[in-house]
Amino acid sequence: MVKTASTMLPLGAEAPDFALPNVDGGTVTLDDFQESPALLVMFICNHCPYVKHVADQLARLAKQYQALGVAVVGINSNDVENYSDDSPEAMRREVDARGYTFPYLYDETQEVAKAYRAACTPDFFLFDADRRLVYRGQMDSSRPGNGVPVTGEDLRAALDAVLSGKPVPSQQTPSLGCNIKWKAGAEPDYAKPAVVS
Repeated sequence: MVKTASTMLPLGAEAPDFALPNVDGGTVTLDDFQESPALLVMFICNHCPYVKHVADQLARLAKQYQALGVAVVGINSNDVENYSDDSPEAMRREVDARGYTFPYLYDETQEVAKAYRAACTPDFFLFDADRRLVYRGQMDSSRPGNGVPVTGEDLRAALDAVLSGKPVPSQQTPSLGCNIKWKAGAEPDYAKPAVVS
């Protein structure tokens, strides 16, 4: 496990397109959500301790905001050949175990993760009705072992702002988690550790 922070894609960036298989066998695309007032794209997986730490609260948060019209989608981009706990079969079991109500998509080529400059799990990207990025930060300050309760307060505040037509503060704390498990030789430049001379 390599502790990794979000790359903090520039605010105002347009949501990159995607068309990915869902655990239910269908295909989900960005266009499927065009009527929604907001879109939350989450790069998650099954085995990461940072995702496990927030997963139950994440399931509750997603269900609550989906009821308010927010489109929510989870994407797993990990290399499943080396991390079989993140296989599509395991993803289906995770949906059942956690009660996820959002599409949980498999990014086998890892191209969608690269398009979003996703770096860690969990990594959150919230887009407004025009599909412009308004939030890319932590769910809250809780981390495995730090004793802070998992509330989702940072992400909830951003979602509430978008739904009420208010600006989301630009001061945002990066998400922190395990690095996305890139396939051998496929790690993008933005995800490689900086060389300090």
